[in-house]
Amino acid sequence: MPFSSLITRSPLMEAVLRSAQLIACTEASVLIKGESGTGKELVARAMHAASLRAKRPFITVNCAALPEHLAESLLFGHRKGAFTGADQNQVGLMGAADHGTLFLDEVGELPLNLQAKLLRFLESGEVLPLGETRPRQLNVRVFAATHRDLYQMAQQGQFRADLFYRLHIVPVDLPPLRERKEDIELLAKYFLATFAKQHQLIPASLAKDAKQVLQKYPWRGNVRELRNICERLSILLAGTEIGAANLPLEIRSTTTPLSSVFQLPEQGICLDSLEEDLLRQALERSQHNKTHAARLLGISRDALNYRLRKLLG
Repeated sequence: MPFSSLITRSPLMEAVLRSAQLIACTEASVLIKGESGTGKELVARAMHAASLRAKRPFITVNCAALPEHLAESLLFGHRKGAFTGADQNQVGLMGAADHGTLFLDEVGELPLNLQAKLLRFLESGEVLPLGETRPRQLNVRVFAATHRDLYQMAQQGQFRADLFYRLHIVPVDLPPLRERKEDIELLAKYFLATFAKQHQLIPASLAKDAKQVLQKYPWRGNVRELRNICERLSILLAGTEIGAANLPLEIRSTTTPLSSVFQLPEQGICLDSLEEDLLRQALERSQHNKTHAARLLGISRDALNYRLRKLLG
């Protein structure tokens, strides 16, 4: 997947992709950060396609889906007889990516013991499969991706600090869709046309009021959420002009102006309590990622930290 296939007209996203193209030409490990649904794997594939390893394997590993008791074997391989059921040698996913690229999706979910082995590989190029007494030398470039705040996790002992700094040399930070509003209509049109062709239907189009609603929606699921909604609309409303009334209720209801959603009670409110409640909601919705929580509240991370210290201690 080349960079030219990534659809955007957002200056913010274009700047990120220019940086990613420059990094792709090197051999550096890369940490791709962004909320779920922002396209981290697509960018990783584009970087691989633009690298000197383009004709070599691109192996994807979902760290959150690795079975705990098999994770080390699946990732680093094992020798025949290393454990019950190991009836043949396995090179592991790392070995399968030799001379190519290994994409570790949701690297923040990798168990701490495997983080140590990953760090060793990044520093020496060596892996030690289960049951082996001598390490193997591999030539693998590592791309890692996460929607979590790895720095905060490292501070709390949930992620190895040395691995974080080793991966964070050249980060690629993908903006959420709500920060690249120029792309919403562009992507919606692309998805409607793509799914119409896939399902052999007449493409639907967007009316002006539907475009306005889509622009106002916060897109917490980002591009993935927009893609899924467009597939639904392309099937149910094939060949029609989609108006605001045809959009899913969850989109129409969340674009109601704030002033009509919240009205100051006649007896008044406790502003500190309201602020504390909003802070807690933002942290819960962002899975305690302070950068994303701050975006939800429309404030800076520093301002968020100040308010947390003031209200929550």
